[in-house]
Amino acid sequence: MAYNAVEMADWQISEAAEKNMPTPEEWRDKLGLTKEEVLPMGRLSKLDFLKIIDRLQDKPDGKYIEVTAITPTPLGEGKSTTSLGLMEGLGARGKNVGGALRQPSGGPTMNVKGTAAGGGNSLLIPMTEFSLGLTGDINDIMNAHNLAMVALTARMQHERNYNDEQLQRLTAMRRFNIDPTRVELGWIMDLCAQSLRNIVIGMGGRFDGFTMQSKFGIAVGSECMAILSIIKDLADLRQRLDDITLAFDKSGNPVTTGDLEVGGAMTAFMRNTINPTLMSTAEYQPCMVHAGPFANIAVGQSSIIADRVGLKLFDYHVTESGFAADIGFEKFWNVKCRFSGLKPHVSVLTSTIRALKMHGGGPKVVAGKALPDEYQKENLELLEKGCENMVHHINTIRKSGINPVVCVNRFYTDTDAEVAIVKKHAEAAGARCAESNHWLSGGEGALELADAVSDACEEEGDFKFLYPIEMKLRDRVDMIAKEVYGADGVTWSPEAEAKAKMLEDDPKYADYATMMVKTHLSLTHDPVIKGVPKGWTIPINNVLIYSGAKFLCPCAGTISLMPGTSSSPAFRKIDVDVNTGKVSGLF
Repeated sequence: MAYNAVEMADWQISEAAEKNMPTPEEWRDKLGLTKEEVLPMGRLSKLDFLKIIDRLQDKPDGKYIEVTAITPTPLGEGKSTTSLGLMEGLGARGKNVGGALRQPSGGPTMNVKGTAAGGGNSLLIPMTEFSLGLTGDINDIMNAHNLAMVALTARMQHERNYNDEQLQRLTAMRRFNIDPTRVELGWIMDLCAQSLRNIVIGMGGRFDGFTMQSKFGIAVGSECMAILSIIKDLADLRQRLDDITLAFDKSGNPVTTGDLEVGGAMTAFMRNTINPTLMSTAEYQPCMVHAGPFANIAVGQSSIIADRVGLKLFDYHVTESGFAADIGFEKFWNVKCRFSGLKPHVSVLTSTIRALKMHGGGPKVVAGKALPDEYQKENLELLEKGCENMVHHINTIRKSGINPVVCVNRFYTDTDAEVAIVKKHAEAAGARCAESNHWLSGGEGALELADAVSDACEEEGDFKFLYPIEMKLRDRVDMIAKEVYGADGVTWSPEAEAKAKMLEDDPKYADYATMMVKTHLSLTHDPVIKGVPKGWTIPINNVLIYSGAKFLCPCAGTISLMPGTSSSPAFRKIDVDVNTGKVSGLF
């Protein structure tokens, strides 16, 4: 049944839907899993992916469906809501469907954006568990990451306090001569805390640590989280956790987690994170939640593991890419699919009339403030101009050989004339286009979208990567800038170009993924510039090295790994009923 999404808050819909949510035992029977493959954790379960993959290795994969979006407003355009609505719509058509989403960070949940559980009748349940730590993966990642920093800072203190003979006797390790000005890693926590972006640690006496500048990032920006999203198995995780670069010594050589012999203990903390958590849509289609990496600094996808499991369990498996198609889809296309070997059948481009009006020259959209009238009343002129942004993203998807389907994620304030304009432009660009009212009506409101996607899945695609893995780093960046962003080219700062040349000359980095870092609010590096700008170049000012994940991250502009909390954060509305223990106030 569909709930009254206009009058009910998301947490109220979740609470109502949870009354009939399948138990772990019912999920086991529904999905045809064995007792050993389901690991109950309260009213949720983790899935033992190795056992499932091993048992079903000869079963053909289902249809692989990716969900992305146009360039969003700061409010987001509903990719998670669309992903869940699509699962519900395919379920309403009697299809065996499931999916995989990223785990939300506590930072946005307690800030302006709120949780990433979808919304209205396209909701992931149970919402409270999903929004408040789930089955502990982020906490395990925080422990693993911060243990690496403990190992590094303790080592720096001991090298200062002891001579070579004492160090060898006490630790059986050589002196690393770590350069305190070239410490790459910082600490992490899963909240938005701008006051921790730049800190000084080790204040006090010689036994109180090594005094130096340090920093905090948000947990989902950790390289440990990035690694979880791309690993094949536990052995892969163990190796990658040994390869993380913590700092450089005074001769410029990397000092890794393996050097400090901390990778094994980090793996011990993360050993349970490799299994996806099983959750449910509000209409009881299965949906796994696994990994939650930043879409800027990392791949921005739920895990390869979850997709492999879903393609064995479901005839239709839906997965979502973070941010718009120029970031999330591009990384899905050229990184995730290259790492996994999986080929998608269709990409769904989530579009809202609100965002298209913004790209047509509409007023600034500010999170936490009321939308201007232009976004809540019919304005065909703004919409016509803004459709150029949607067409740009359609063309990007088509370059991959994937069949695009535009989803008009309809808000109840949108008019039929506005929807008709979006459909006209999408179809003229060679994409299917479907209106979807999943937020308002759940699966019944997503039937048109479900039919368009299932039809597209039956067409033969010609999937191909944008660039070969042999292509040099700067050539890759140039191609992405021109073919995906629409730039005329790339300008490199002297420091970034020197670093890029060094990386290109070292065969160790030849197969590292190119993980572009830029704002999600524009096709350009400048979040203020909307639409599809012409005659510009993208400036690259640094290249970050994630040696455990094997990412090279060319940076355009300044990207903070620790967001700030706003003046009117979501946590002010969240509370607990002291008699029942129920949480209220989540979006």
